[in-house]
Amino acid sequence: MAKIVMGIGSSHSPTLLMKPSAWLARAATDDQNFFVLHDKTGARVTYAELLEQADPAILEEITRDKLEQRHAQNQAAVARLAAILKEVDPDIVVIIGDDHKEVFHDDNMPALSVYWGETIPYRPKGIMKWKYDPDLDQELWYPQEEKDYPVASVQAERLIRGMMNDGFDIAQSKYFKDDQAMSHSFGYVYHKLMTDKVFPAIPVSINTYYPPNNVSPLRAYQIGESIRRQVESWDEDLRVVVMSTGGLSHFVVDEAFDRDFLQKLAIGGVRPHADLPLKKLQSGNSEFRCWSALAGAVDGMNMDLIDYIPCYRSPAGTGCAMAFATWS
Repeated sequence: MAKIVMGIGSSHSPTLLMKPSAWLARAATDDQNFFVLHDKTGARVTYAELLEQADPAILEEITRDKLEQRHAQNQAAVARLAAILKEVDPDIVVIIGDDHKEVFHDDNMPALSVYWGETIPYRPKGIMKWKYDPDLDQELWYPQEEKDYPVASVQAERLIRGMMNDGFDIAQSKYFKDDQAMSHSFGYVYHKLMTDKVFPAIPVSINTYYPPNNVSPLRAYQIGESIRRQVESWDEDLRVVVMSTGGLSHFVVDEAFDRDFLQKLAIGGVRPHADLPLKKLQSGNSEFRCWSALAGAVDGMNMDLIDYIPCYRSPAGTGCAMAFATWS
């Protein structure tokens, strides 16, 4: 019988692929990002409003030494997850992520979709084609070459059929159109976590960002429960890792909210996800839902928090909080 042998949760921010000098370059444009800035109540705010209510102590969080320290922590945590994945050596990795209109657009934005082609293509486009900038010392976003990655197609189709029987109306893709590109949620995994060996994957995409059909945290948790139920129904002797990428709080760092959520993840159960306030899950915070889906798949397993790193980049408290954890 197939078995989920590990869960892996990871942030997937561009911050993980940049040096701190590039963080500060991004901070310089935060006052133009009205559409993504929400305060800690979830209310939409301007950068000036955010700056006015910010704790002056945040200035201590964006010193050169602090930024370098957190950059080193990020890289160490990513390397640790890559090493763990290599050591576990699963037969299949189910990857749960969200899409930022890289694959799906307003003409068709499914709440839940599973890809089940023989391979999934990486086709660099848009932000995925950033070049190295010597002035910012900015790293590449993802590899520049086009590449196809293996999919556990037989099991992916089986997962679709089984989750349909569980009551989920699943969109499915067997190939992408020429103008579509693999979501950054999955590209991050191949670029930073599957560094020594590429494992056959089942890409599961949930809509976290875009109303009106973005899934609730409770529904995301139930999606994870269904994934686990279906995996455990397979007759093959398969070792499966379920992984989610995204979050935590951004584009305004909210340490209290993040730490409370992580503590509740360690305890387990459905209640923390049913109780998550939707008003706070705006913009980048919407990706908490990816962790909720993972939580449903690994409930009952023991969580190990590898690191939590609040990566501030401006006096207003903008930035992205990183989290890295495993369940076994």
